[in-house]
Amino acid sequence: MEAQATATVKEALAALYHHPDDSIRTAADRWLQEFQHTLDAWQVADSLLHDESSNLETLIFCSQTLRSKVQRDFEELPSGAFRSLQDSLYVLLKKFNKGPPKVRTQICIAIAALAVHVPVEDWGAGGIVNWLSDEMKAHPEFITGFLELLIILPQETSSYKIAARPERRRQFESDLSASANVAISLLTACMGIDQLKEQVLEGFSSWLRFCHGISASELASHPLVHMALSSLNSDQFLEAAVNVTSELIHATVSHGSGTTAEQMPLIQILVHHIMGLKEQLKDPSKDEEDVKAIARLYADMGESYVDLIAEAGSDDSIQIVNALLEVTSHLEFDIYSMTFNFWHRLKRNLIRRESYVSFGSEVAIEAERNRRLQIFRPKFETLVSLVSSRVEYPEDYHTFSEEDRRDFRHVRYAVSDVLLDATDVLGGDLTLTVLSTKLAQAYVSCNNEQNPKWQPVEAALFCIQAIAKSVSIEEREILPQVMSLLPCLPHHEQLLQTVCSTIGSFSKWIDAAPAELSILPPLVDILNKGMSTSEDTAAAASMAFKYICEDCRRKFSGSLDGLFQIYHIAISGVGGYKVSSEDSLHLVEALSVVITTLPPESARTALELICQPVINPLQELIQQGDQILQQVPARQLTVHIDRLSSIFSNVKHPEVVAEAVYRYWPTLKSIFDQRAWDTRTMESICRSCKFAVRTCGRTMAMTIGAMLEEIQTLYQQHKQSCFLYLSSEVIKIFGSDPSCAEYLTSLIQILFSHTVQLLRTIQDFTARPDIADDCYLLASRCIRYCPNLFVPTEMFQRLIDCAMAGITIQHREACKSILSFLSDVFDLPNSSDGGNYREFINTIVLQRGATLTRIMIAALTGALPSGRLEEVSYVLLSLSRAFGENMLNWARESINLIPPQVLTDAERLRFLNIISDAASGSSLHTVTDRFGEISDVCRRNKTVQDLVQSALRPHDLTFTVVPQQLS
Repeated sequence: MEAQATATVKEALAALYHHPDDSIRTAADRWLQEFQHTLDAWQVADSLLHDESSNLETLIFCSQTLRSKVQRDFEELPSGAFRSLQDSLYVLLKKFNKGPPKVRTQICIAIAALAVHVPVEDWGAGGIVNWLSDEMKAHPEFITGFLELLIILPQETSSYKIAARPERRRQFESDLSASANVAISLLTACMGIDQLKEQVLEGFSSWLRFCHGISASELASHPLVHMALSSLNSDQFLEAAVNVTSELIHATVSHGSGTTAEQMPLIQILVHHIMGLKEQLKDPSKDEEDVKAIARLYADMGESYVDLIAEAGSDDSIQIVNALLEVTSHLEFDIYSMTFNFWHRLKRNLIRRESYVSFGSEVAIEAERNRRLQIFRPKFETLVSLVSSRVEYPEDYHTFSEEDRRDFRHVRYAVSDVLLDATDVLGGDLTLTVLSTKLAQAYVSCNNEQNPKWQPVEAALFCIQAIAKSVSIEEREILPQVMSLLPCLPHHEQLLQTVCSTIGSFSKWIDAAPAELSILPPLVDILNKGMSTSEDTAAAASMAFKYICEDCRRKFSGSLDGLFQIYHIAISGVGGYKVSSEDSLHLVEALSVVITTLPPESARTALELICQPVINPLQELIQQGDQILQQVPARQLTVHIDRLSSIFSNVKHPEVVAEAVYRYWPTLKSIFDQRAWDTRTMESICRSCKFAVRTCGRTMAMTIGAMLEEIQTLYQQHKQSCFLYLSSEVIKIFGSDPSCAEYLTSLIQILFSHTVQLLRTIQDFTARPDIADDCYLLASRCIRYCPNLFVPTEMFQRLIDCAMAGITIQHREACKSILSFLSDVFDLPNSSDGGNYREFINTIVLQRGATLTRIMIAALTGALPSGRLEEVSYVLLSLSRAFGENMLNWARESINLIPPQVLTDAERLRFLNIISDAASGSSLHTVTDRFGEISDVCRRNKTVQDLVQSALRPHDLTFTVVPQQLS
């Protein structure tokens, strides 16, 4: 059998690497991947690695296979197999001591993974590091392989590819910490071998986080530290030396490293050597990767010692800040952006009160804050000047690929964040002053007749609009000049786009500007030009128009005719505007918020005017007959309905909007009736109705009955999930209204009765996640807003049964809605008005508790992704608090189903204790953390996870017979 499997592996590898047919190569790759999960893979991979005739392709595949088997499938081996596996891996390590390097690395990772799995005593006295020390001394000819293993050991402690229990992983870390001195001694002994210098540095970097027992003063004079710092000036070893130095920096500020005074001997020597690299940053002959390495070191130093820098404010501190400004001045984004986190952290130190609490009194705190700000403000001014030039459009931008344009936008977003950090230190007005100087210089070059350049002006304006929210609305020196400059700028597309964005960003300032400045009319003219130039400028202009109308709405109330003209041109699509359908919604919203400022009678007239270009096209389609209405593309309807949604959402005159909804209901009903099969149209029209309900509230009573009747009828025929979502909004507004009880009872009964027929199995849930999501959102709303119409009904218990079938749906939103519904059910009896429902809920849950608990524990241990852990934990927490001892018994039954090879007796007891503690008041955060560890144990590899799920059978709902009615 083994010989046959070995031959098949060789054939598959030959096909994978050399067969000309793609389909054959794909099939071979699939077979090899499946083979890696079999028991035979252990012996075959081991055998081929020892086989002298194996080629490089075979060796690489087999070393990867053996490594992954040790990492994830170690528990497949019988208990006595460790020794033979250890011996075999040791032989292989010596065999591949001189290569191939890829194979040797995989063998080293496999040995490290084996060390994580087994207790320290299995390696002899002192564990694997002492064992390795003995082997290195006894067999120096294999030093290369041994040294690589020494490097990899600490790296693998953080590898979650290794299917080890959490406590075993913690113990391994503890064992390595106890052996750190031995490892450092081994590395020190290898220092004298020139060809091993890079490996020694790499090993020192790996082990530094375990060197808790070595004091800072010892490290400061340690030969390995001296070697690393002296290697910073070596091109050959620079990267390795930087890695060590970074780890040393982190060690001086890590948790438990001691006081700053204790770390100072090491900090001083590190800063001294790093500052000695400053000239290399500006050396044009330096390789870019080396410059990146040095820049990373400066960034690490700055971020780690930012508190010391800020608190001292000394000449030495300023020298470090100046060095970081040197890095920020570099032309490459990958290099200068490394400093951005330092500036952010320095800003936080300077402005947060927590940085000054040790100074005691408010007077002392304020004095110290002012001292620090006075020292560092000039540096932030320089920072603003530096980064503001980084956002200029390149001359060849028009040739950029979409990916290059995306990268350029990313640079701009990052620079915007830095500018906002600077405004927190300097204040918006001072930052604006710095940027206005840039704008003035750029405007001169823009008007240069020989070589006019718009890019510097655009960059300055981009930076100015980025800080708009930080600029005082009382600012009267710079912004009037900026606003008066905008109409004078050339209408280059990218520049015009930024000009429009700048206008929108300063809408609040424009509203507060003195009337005598007459700022608004010329700016509206610019926005008109923007809407006529290109789709990109139209998008920026439409958004700016929305902001202007929101913040300057009262200034527009007397000039509605002009606004309606702009609106009608944009909506009609004629007249030269290049506003897309999506961007036209900004204009709809803009006029809607202006209408909100009008008195009711004027608002009625204005609302009619704004709705006409939206409703008329819909009515024209309806008048062409049912057949035409059913055949038109959804887009022809939704473009208008979405505008109606925006109007209903933003015109804050409930009675006026309610009248409009009543007036237009026949039009909406025709679309409901003829397009109920069309998901896209129904989602759009339900969204419009939802906003109408939200805005109008109970003033919409004259339409709500007809709307609910429509929803009930159409849902029974077409099962569109958006009907459920619209019903959720209706329940929220009208749920507590006694006059609507009859309507709502009928709505709840019909919607839920038809939904539970659709969702009988987990396969049904998976096929209809949108229905599941909106159904349980609606159910939760019913519990919160009208429990009296919902909880005492048969439909309530049927929805619980339905939820149990769908808990393990993988769709994130649907799953969260189901889990939220269940926790709402368990929490209801303990709510302020929930006592009336305790008996109903107790009867239902007590009949289903064992099955429900089993499914929830299955979800916790692998049936749902680990990212759903908090939601699952909360359901278990709620169930534990509501059903105490019963829940503990149900949990015990379920946990006892999990096979002994998955959970030890101690882990089972820990699992039960978590549930017991949850019942007695543990916080969600504590419970989630503790459940997370048990969850990791049960998911540690695929075999274990499959065993758990096979035992708990989350989809097997015949485990407990659930009655359909309350007794």
